[in-house]
Amino acid sequence: MSYLNPVRHITFDAHDPYLVAGFWAALTGASLQPDDEPGDDEVLVDPGVPGVPGLLFIRVPDAKTVKNRVHLDIQPPAGTRDEEVRRLTGLGARIVDDRRSTDGTGWVVMADPEGNEFCVERSAVERGLA
Repeated sequence: MSYLNPVRHITFDAHDPYLVAGFWAALTGASLQPDDEPGDDEVLVDPGVPGVPGLLFIRVPDAKTVKNRVHLDIQPPAGTRDEEVRRLTGLGARIVDDRRSTDGTGWVVMADPEGNEFCVERSAVERGLA
């Protein structure tokens, strides 16, 4: 029998799950669960779209010490990569590595408030795909 096992959640370790989940909810436009609150040990960012995995943040005691083995690539749905980098910096992200080229290609490696890396790529419009 052949079937697809969908990914239900992408899980992040966190010292403050509510804080980091709030950042990712703002980044994605998704929502926290109505019963999630500060101090919870698990907080879910729910995209509200069947088949699209949620982002689950779980409290752990140990700090992040090395580069992520897996990271998310963010493609802005509107505007530009550079506008998205400015928006995310305003939400509490920081630039880890700037891989933008003078010809407009490239990406920016950023970190969320607890240091989880992710990349911001050019939008579909900037790639000529929209």
